[in-house]
Amino acid sequence: MEQGSSNASKTMIEAQGLTKYYGPFIATENISFSIPEGQIVAFLGPNGAGKTTTMKMLTGFLAPSAGAARIAGLDVHRERIEASKRLGYLPENGPLYPDMTPLELLEFFGEARELGPQKLKERIAAVRELCALEQVMEKPIGKLSRGLRQRVGLAQALLHDPEVLVMDEPTAGLDPNQIRHFRENIKKLGRSKTILISTHILQEADAIADYVLFIHNGRLVFEGTPAELKENGSLEARFYRLTRDEAEEVAAS
Repeated sequence: MEQGSSNASKTMIEAQGLTKYYGPFIATENISFSIPEGQIVAFLGPNGAGKTTTMKMLTGFLAPSAGAARIAGLDVHRERIEASKRLGYLPENGPLYPDMTPLELLEFFGEARELGPQKLKERIAAVRELCALEQVMEKPIGKLSRGLRQRVGLAQALLHDPEVLVMDEPTAGLDPNQIRHFRENIKKLGRSKTILISTHILQEADAIADYVLFIHNGRLVFEGTPAELKENGSLEARFYRLTRDEAEEVAAS
């Protein structure tokens, strides 16, 4: 990824030939890219393209069939503990426990990450304010709206103040006001963190991303800026052209 950034010399997220097979099915094949410090990158593609599989390999939750993934220069499989200290991960669903309150959840994850009592208190106060959770810290998570649960998930991912933040479809199911609030938070976080967000929503990439990685049928088919992704001013036209083989197969069936 060549972006002319002053921070480009320090790579914070790297995929090197990431490949995942499930028997004869190819989920991803030879995915390679690098993301420099201080960038917000959208991982774009249709549903089923391989975004979630790639993110699970990047974060160490899934072992690749081939290739390697690094966070802040650390191999996520050989140096998993050290890599996890630098990584905040928000999967599409969870990890939230509906019977816990946000405060209980953050205390649980803070203790699991071995944050000391004073450090944990400081970090809970910081993420509570950042994610606007002041009014719901002692309400059961299961009683919260989708938007508030997503804020709790983001607070959990940020609790240990990681350098890298990876999020899988973070705005799925949110209403327009909730999406706007979430985007504002991401832009703030992008000032100090390297962020990778997977989405199938074109407007998401245009609204928040410095750079776009586009995956289709398990392969990386485009990388560039949101402006470069557009075709005659339209993201939709380029999206269709990058995925038209699949669209034509569906139409013919």
